[in-house]
Amino acid sequence: MALPSKQQILEWVAEHPDAASKRDIAKAFSVKGSDKLELKRMLKELSEEGRLERRRKSYRDAERLPPVTVLQLLEPDADGDLFARPLEYRGDGPVPRILFQPREADPALGEGERFLARLIEVKGEDHDYLARLIRKIGDSRHKILGIYRSSAEGGRIMPIDKGADKEWRVRTEDALGAQDGELVEAEQSGPKGRLGLPQARVLNRLGDPSAPKSVSLIAIRQHGIPDEFPDEALAEAESAKAASMAGREDLRDLPLLTIDPADARDHDDAVAAIPDTDPKNPGGMIIWVAIADVAHYVTPGSALDREARRRGNSSYFPDRVVPMLPDALSGDLCSLHEAVDRPVIAVRMRLDAHGNKIGHKFHRGMMNSRASLTYEQAQAGADGNPDAQTEALMESAIKPLWQVYDLLKSARARRQPLDLDLPERQIVLGDDGRVKSVEFKERFDAHKLIEEFMVLANVAAAEELTRLKRPLLFRVHEEPSVEKMEALREVAQASGFTLAKGQVLHTSHLNRLLAQAEGSDFDELINISTLRSMTQAYYHPENFGHFGLALRSYAHFTSPIRRYSDLIVHRALISGHGWGDDGLSEWDIENLSETATQISGTERRSMEAERDTTDRYLAAYLSERIGNEMTGRISGVQKFGLFVKLDETGADGLVPIREIGNEYFHYDRDAQTLIGSETGLEITVGQRVRVRLAEASPLTGGLTLELLELEGSNVARGPKQGRRGRPMRRRPASVKAKAKAVAKKAKRKRRSG
Repeated sequence: MALPSKQQILEWVAEHPDAASKRDIAKAFSVKGSDKLELKRMLKELSEEGRLERRRKSYRDAERLPPVTVLQLLEPDADGDLFARPLEYRGDGPVPRILFQPREADPALGEGERFLARLIEVKGEDHDYLARLIRKIGDSRHKILGIYRSSAEGGRIMPIDKGADKEWRVRTEDALGAQDGELVEAEQSGPKGRLGLPQARVLNRLGDPSAPKSVSLIAIRQHGIPDEFPDEALAEAESAKAASMAGREDLRDLPLLTIDPADARDHDDAVAAIPDTDPKNPGGMIIWVAIADVAHYVTPGSALDREARRRGNSSYFPDRVVPMLPDALSGDLCSLHEAVDRPVIAVRMRLDAHGNKIGHKFHRGMMNSRASLTYEQAQAGADGNPDAQTEALMESAIKPLWQVYDLLKSARARRQPLDLDLPERQIVLGDDGRVKSVEFKERFDAHKLIEEFMVLANVAAAEELTRLKRPLLFRVHEEPSVEKMEALREVAQASGFTLAKGQVLHTSHLNRLLAQAEGSDFDELINISTLRSMTQAYYHPENFGHFGLALRSYAHFTSPIRRYSDLIVHRALISGHGWGDDGLSEWDIENLSETATQISGTERRSMEAERDTTDRYLAAYLSERIGNEMTGRISGVQKFGLFVKLDETGADGLVPIREIGNEYFHYDRDAQTLIGSETGLEITVGQRVRVRLAEASPLTGGLTLELLELEGSNVARGPKQGRRGRPMRRRPASVKAKAKAVAKKAKRKRRSG
């Protein structure tokens, strides 16, 4: 029999993908003897031409998918159909379209998850294959963000994560055309071996890593924050119409106004205050808090709803905002702009003369904002320096608001919520997108006024839904652990203060510690240490109270434009009061626990991304000051070194342990100290230091410092040297014993002092 043509080989491989080794092909075409060499040459040419892909000892058509392959699930389309993308497609044509049809017994799969599937090729449909689940794999592949470095054999990726020292190897065909020095997003493409570099494939090319816009983009990609809206969600937002008065109360005569930062793009809360004319409540006030009725536009199960839940919240960076909702809603229809009718869910609350809430009532209505003020404007007006806009609002709006604030301050003092006072630093960017300066944000009474109004409205929402016996998401903040309190107590003692021990912890105890430190050199340190001792707040369908605010019941109601939790609370209020069919759906109720877990996670994700971005901006800002001396305070002690918070910028840098002194240091985890084995030098949290900036890495956000002075005294620098310039060798047991004795002595000294 004559040798087959290349086309015949391709057709046979397509029909027999499970038996496509060279031996199988030769047997199928009765190729024998010396003709096998010619067949081998033809297979090699087909492989080099990209028409066949060699897989170990078998071949397959590169344009076709094997009958069993690994897929990744995509987001449901407009019709709710599930499609998947193949992870091993090597063809030159369009990626085959694969419809996934789960069976009733199949485990649930989410967007991005990987699974092993059996494919059935189909004809005459809008898809090429039908996929059936064999086994769930999950989205366990390692994701990498790094700098691509090209080489003759392909390239390597240098990760930008702090502490990531392993490079990743990239084959030429997996590089996606990445250029040397580009920032790329990649994923693990093979199993991690014990020897050699792990392998990765490039997923996205993100451009110049040194460009100012890359700073927040790195954090967005690194933490997996969705920053592009699906077309369907955008279409829903663009087609939305302004709400009518149907089924709403007319609240447009109320003196409601918004008070926000000067650069705010959306306004989701408005406030008003009016004296209570009820003779039974002398000196009392009525306050209104009106919140944008986002639930009217984002209905359960819609594309907007699915995307908002996926995002969980908006994320804020110095150069951009990644919003929870498209701008057509967040910046327009849902935003309480000045002199424009806007739908709201509002709460009317009655306060007595002591600032206690004695009643509340919720309304679904339409408002018209008297003004969109900045914090600076409102504060200037309250201080007796109104501008042209606030002059006309003084009697009807601003003075009554501050009258209520005085009442709320007294109620707050009795409640004793945690009174942290942490200076907020603001990164100011220049026109070129680079850091221009790092400044402290001014904090006015206007900020505190709005906070108190929002807290009161959130309490009212939690109480109302509890009364109505409607499911909701509580904002939970549990009290700190005993271990964290003991660590805070050690920091307090090291700074010369006391924190009561052996009693039920209340926020008032922590406030007394904060008051001791107020105005001292340790003020910021004690505030930061107290904040670090707190547990992470989260969302939950059950009420476990809010320790930090000293409240028994609390829910987020006041920011539905930027938090999905608030949208759930709005829907619960709509259902509870029978205001329409856009309240909580059965799906919302059944999946409340999963939603709580989801949005608690996205909140942490945003916080980490925002913190990483700040670190990178600060590192870029300080990279031009390498070698400069700076002052700061030790904010953390670990076995591997010291963390120092710099005074000027608030940036955190690391002093590696190898750079400290000419002796060995014993690390006392409980006391948060390093103690010199020879001199007894004690290094602990809170001490003042002078350091030199040794390294600043804008890509990772890392700062490396050299310790020069500790509490005004010079500190010898490492590395630790013996008599002949070699590292000192000591018997570990004797060193440990000596350090332990020094540590005990230091502890006794602190306690007696």
